[in-house]
Amino acid sequence: MKALAAGIGVVFLSPILIAGTGMVMVSCADAVQSSGSFSSCLTNIDTDKVAEQVTKILDGASGKNVHIKGLDLPAEQVPNAQTIVATGLSLDVPKKGQVVALATAMQESRLRNLNYGDRDSLGLFQQRPSQGWGSAQQIRDPVYASEQFYKHLLKVSGWQQMTVTQAAQAVQKSGLPDAYAKWENLATALQDAIAKTFPGGGNDTDGKDADQGKQPSTSTTGCAPGQDGSGFGRILEGSVPKGYAIPKDADPKARKAIEWAMHQLGTLYQWGGSCTDSHGPDPMGRCDCSSLMQQAYAHVGVALTRTTYTQINEGKAISPAQLKPGDLIFSRASASRPEHVGMYMGEGLVIEAPRTTKPVRITPIKDWTILAARRVI
Repeated sequence: MKALAAGIGVVFLSPILIAGTGMVMVSCADAVQSSGSFSSCLTNIDTDKVAEQVTKILDGASGKNVHIKGLDLPAEQVPNAQTIVATGLSLDVPKKGQVVALATAMQESRLRNLNYGDRDSLGLFQQRPSQGWGSAQQIRDPVYASEQFYKHLLKVSGWQQMTVTQAAQAVQKSGLPDAYAKWENLATALQDAIAKTFPGGGNDTDGKDADQGKQPSTSTTGCAPGQDGSGFGRILEGSVPKGYAIPKDADPKARKAIEWAMHQLGTLYQWGGSCTDSHGPDPMGRCDCSSLMQQAYAHVGVALTRTTYTQINEGKAISPAQLKPGDLIFSRASASRPEHVGMYMGEGLVIEAPRTTKPVRITPIKDWTILAARRVI
């Protein structure tokens, strides 16, 4: 399979490498913002239609009569996407990792093997020689660039529990950390279509992520305001954003736990505090992040352990893309030993006791880097 990936890089992409210097020269920022259609989520992606159009390109069509929503140069972009998928298959990277790679390349280069970019950034993923990604010549080799992206991704602790945009950002460390989310639907459709062209490639059900269930097309921290909390605008600390209501379909115990936690809004964080009297005079009766979770659930008859280090083992693991009101989400440090926990409230919002000098508050989930999530009811 590795030979297959390398072969694809030569057959489809060597002409691009040779002709690279003749490409239209614009800045990286211009490339990212060149079309208004790229400023929001690419929704309503017809996977079957994408597969049909991808097949035309891979069968040698010129691209004149090929139309794929989100791709303006499909004759150039689809072969590059094919190389990324083929490289992922050759390295036994799960489907989700391939989707992360495709979404990253779409954001960074619009799936074009660029010979320019911000500072010394180059290629599909805009990798930089000065940052140790390889020589300029190596980075312009799409197979090499894809391999390097995957190797860095696989080193990210807990990447399979992250959303696509979080995993991409963990590798790229972009100044626009949420930008990758808008490409997830198209990246998923491309991966589905291209993987099926390889022997056994379409059978990847992400067995390595089997405990997380099927991933929906839009990530928890995707672009839609209803999903990432951005639609509520700026949320004053200690307040409930206007328009929020606990979802009607929330589990009754989760609803009561959220309601109890909301009664603690505005009370100051206290490390080691028991959260048994957060409005009282004794600081140690106030809440820290894990005691807020523990006491909220204690009031509905669900016993949780005391710290984030132990709560990470409570209940069952779920995908961050499948969050329901009442689920615990973890961040900071690592997925196996996180240092912070909050409770998902639905509507893209999280209630948390953040840190010293800050009150119990509600924050949009887009501000979280989710390392793991647990369902405790």
